[in-house]
Amino acid sequence: MRVEVPDDRVGVVVLGAGPGGYTAAFRAADLGLEVVLVERYERLGGVCLNVGCIPSKALLHLAKVVAEAEASAGHGLSFGAAEVDLDGVRAFKDAAVTQLTEGLAGLAKRRKVKVVHGEARFTGPNALDVGGTAIAFDHAIIASGSHASTLPFLPDDARVMDSTGALELPDVPGRLLVIGGGIIGLEMATVYDAMGSQVSIVELADQLIPGCDPDLVKPLAARIAERYAAIHLETSVTAVEAQDDGLHVTFDTRSPSGSGTGGGPDPSVFDRVLVAVGRRPNGADLGADAAGVEVDEWGFIRVDAQQRTNVPHIFAIGDVVGEPMLAHKATHEGVVAAEVISGLDVCFDAKAIPSVAYTDPEIAWTGLTETRARQEGVEYETAAFPWAASGRALANGRPDGTTKLLVDPATRRVLGAGITGTGAGDLIAEAVLALEMGAVAEDIALAVHPHPTLSETLGFAAEVAERTVTDIFLPRRRKT
Repeated sequence: MRVEVPDDRVGVVVLGAGPGGYTAAFRAADLGLEVVLVERYERLGGVCLNVGCIPSKALLHLAKVVAEAEASAGHGLSFGAAEVDLDGVRAFKDAAVTQLTEGLAGLAKRRKVKVVHGEARFTGPNALDVGGTAIAFDHAIIASGSHASTLPFLPDDARVMDSTGALELPDVPGRLLVIGGGIIGLEMATVYDAMGSQVSIVELADQLIPGCDPDLVKPLAARIAERYAAIHLETSVTAVEAQDDGLHVTFDTRSPSGSGTGGGPDPSVFDRVLVAVGRRPNGADLGADAAGVEVDEWGFIRVDAQQRTNVPHIFAIGDVVGEPMLAHKATHEGVVAAEVISGLDVCFDAKAIPSVAYTDPEIAWTGLTETRARQEGVEYETAAFPWAASGRALANGRPDGTTKLLVDPATRRVLGAGITGTGAGDLIAEAVLALEMGAVAEDIALAVHPHPTLSETLGFAAEVAERTVTDIFLPRRRKT
């Protein structure tokens, strides 16, 4: 079908209405540009708001309430066993999503951003087809996001879910297998465990949340080892067979040489299987070659510091431009793309992009990790403060956390930070600001933190780095 390109062009067209896309569209409109926002689904917000970040956090909030109620029984306050009304749980989750997505529609209307729904494909360097409607543009911002990866041998069975299906809460399976011990898999495991499922995790790497420092993962691993039916590391799923009595799963554990055939857990039967083995970018779904935009074999689109693709008037942001695939990275990239198009001299130059696992306990980290420092040969010092010495953590009944800083031995500048514990995702923001401002450890140590709070643990970690801490004892350094 030949698509006629209209003579009149819109100033900016944004492909994808997730956090990065709608931020880019709104910022461009605020700067006086005419904007069309294209979204394939009925509601704005993309994966994050509709079937990702927001609904999962609503469910994780309820899971936290269940866990805290269970823990309070050991502190002299008993509520009894939780009764789960799935219809009510879904309604709570959906209400949060609806409020946010309807709010976005209102913001688009007030900014006079035209919203077009449908599948978009480039038909030329300055033209799109959206469901048969031609749109001509001066500039385009690709914010098409990513989709859940899958495994080729999985059966076509409703009992096999990805994260989107799991968030629908079709039921509470008695036995749930989560394939993938990364952030998404562990967050959904947290939800289903609280709802009453017997959860098993299988992860190909030698630790949960691969890439995160092992000491940060350790408290989480210890907690869920007591709660979950099984955690299989260095193990893969080799087959899933759908039968009437459940999904029959076969495993293989990595051998000493690093390959398979090292034995493994016995085959097991599960009521549902959640596949959480990562996400793939959607760069290859837009016919970008028609516009001359280069897309690599994985579906990523390479950009420069101003978010430009190899075609100067076409930009790309978010998951489609590479790791980390995080909504907060996408929003900042979206602002940069919109401002560059408007003529501002800006670029994306984040010194620290935080990552958070909203598990129980939460894990958050930013900047340099010890894992990467060792790989790259970067010199660093570690300063850690145990939450067992935090008055607030003890009062909360959750001393199973730690806060650490990575510091340059010569300049004392903060290189990275990691926190494990309740609320770690909120606490990490102070470390992000410290890294962006080029703070030294003493800057954090001398900042007066309120007492008693968990935020103190960052100050205490900085005092450990400066060896001025009084809330724990540090042995004197030996003279050499």
